[in-house]
Amino acid sequence: MTNSYAHPRQPAPRNRTAAPSLTDPVRYPSGAAAPVLTKRAFLLVLMTLLVPGSAQIVAGNRRLGRMALRVTLTVWVLAVLAAVLLAVSRPTLINLFTGPVSSLLLIIGLAALAIGWAALFINTLRLIRPVLLPPRVRPAVVGALVLAMILSSGSLGYAAYLLNVSRDAIGSIFSAGPTMEPSEGRYNFLMMGGDAGSDRTGRRPDSLSVISVDAKTGETAIISVPRNLQNAQFSEDSPMRTIYPDGYDCGNECLINAINTEVTNDHQDLYPGVPDPGAQATLEAVSGTLGITVQAYVLVDMDGFAKLIDAMGGIRIKAGGWVPISGETVDEANGIHGMPLGWIPAGDNTLDGYHALWYGRSREFVDDYARIARQQCVQQAMLKQLDPATLLAKFEDIVKAGTKVVDSNISAGQLGSFVDLAMKAKGQEMRRLTIGPPDFDASFSTVPDFDQIHQKVDALLGPAPAASADDGIRQQDAAPGPLSAAGGPPRTQPAPPPSDFTPVTTTPEGEPITEEMLNEFKRYGDEQSIRNLVATNGQCAPL
Repeated sequence: MTNSYAHPRQPAPRNRTAAPSLTDPVRYPSGAAAPVLTKRAFLLVLMTLLVPGSAQIVAGNRRLGRMALRVTLTVWVLAVLAAVLLAVSRPTLINLFTGPVSSLLLIIGLAALAIGWAALFINTLRLIRPVLLPPRVRPAVVGALVLAMILSSGSLGYAAYLLNVSRDAIGSIFSAGPTMEPSEGRYNFLMMGGDAGSDRTGRRPDSLSVISVDAKTGETAIISVPRNLQNAQFSEDSPMRTIYPDGYDCGNECLINAINTEVTNDHQDLYPGVPDPGAQATLEAVSGTLGITVQAYVLVDMDGFAKLIDAMGGIRIKAGGWVPISGETVDEANGIHGMPLGWIPAGDNTLDGYHALWYGRSREFVDDYARIARQQCVQQAMLKQLDPATLLAKFEDIVKAGTKVVDSNISAGQLGSFVDLAMKAKGQEMRRLTIGPPDFDASFSTVPDFDQIHQKVDALLGPAPAASADDGIRQQDAAPGPLSAAGGPPRTQPAPPPSDFTPVTTTPEGEPITEEMLNEFKRYGDEQSIRNLVATNGQCAPL
């Protein structure tokens, strides 16, 4: 018999917790209000930009998000370590970016991060579900996501590309040889500029200068050696001493800039395994002549030099006098050219590559020493104006131009140390010495006194003497006359040409000097008047 008093079945208790789709619009956006969906969309984009993987943690595949967050945290830790390394050992950090193996790993890592970040943004777009957004909001959200992807993933990809460009350039310019040690606390680099045309065997340098850098402070000095220096002395360890034990003294044709071609043509057997025997022999001749150890050379092809200047956006200089862009040579023996192709005026100039090249190489109407002074000025202008902003903005063009301009036996393994020294040298005053006027007599290069050269070089590279106020007054009052070949006390620190000179823009009578005036003198064969008007074109200062 059934119990009529049995309790009726009780309904199952209701779950008082609301469904996730109603309470978690970030993970379950269906049904959420339009303003909430809009905020959610922009929030997910921002999270992917600032903390890659966080959007997936809160709104998508948590496993994917955790993997991305681990990578993100690893990158942050590496960035902090890089910042610490920058503070305590900047050369080591630079070597990581320039080393062949480490730079390749960095390129692969950056490319992988760029691809992974882009994939996260695409996944974030799926999580946003644009179809749920108000139609007027969709373009703004998609635009914000694309912009964020370009800023993040695109920047990493471009950084990988630039690092690869830099890696290729370093491999083509610098050697894989052993590193070098400083000599008496300094690194000495021979800079040679010349043409390497198809009709030439070896590069006959038009300019020779030693850049000497203090290995600790970055203090820098430039020593310019005239290309017509005779009887150059080879260093004691030079193979060329077996042929020229008393110096390069085979006559008036044996100028120091001819060593490169002679060794390339006739004495390569003395330098087995050396990639460029002519450049190495020239380095040894400069070392012996100056009485210092020059450890490495940098060859600059002057025809490609213009490309490098253009890549920098030009250089800015103040010119002391007008400089001709010489026309065709009509009298080789006397160095007479036809009508100039143009003129670089006195005063403030911004020079593109073509005009900077001519400004540094022109010697018509003046002597080689005016040209040397202008070459030093161009070098200083390049160093001064190649600031980080210019380098970053024009990095690719500068690097690509450099591979066509520069060759060197500097070890790629030491680039970190040398870049660090260059950064230390930035802003420091650069001391200068010329083996010729204004530091020696004009005839000194024909019959050089090497003891005097060594004294001047030692004084230049030694510690700068402490100067008092009275010393400064006496130096200003003293006449800057050249040191004669017969003797005379060497200056302990040759002062660079003053930068406060007044460019010569008028004739002695006050008439403005113009290109038409100079060409008119040339047309009538009055070259002496031109010489008088452009005599100060060796004065130059970087702006």
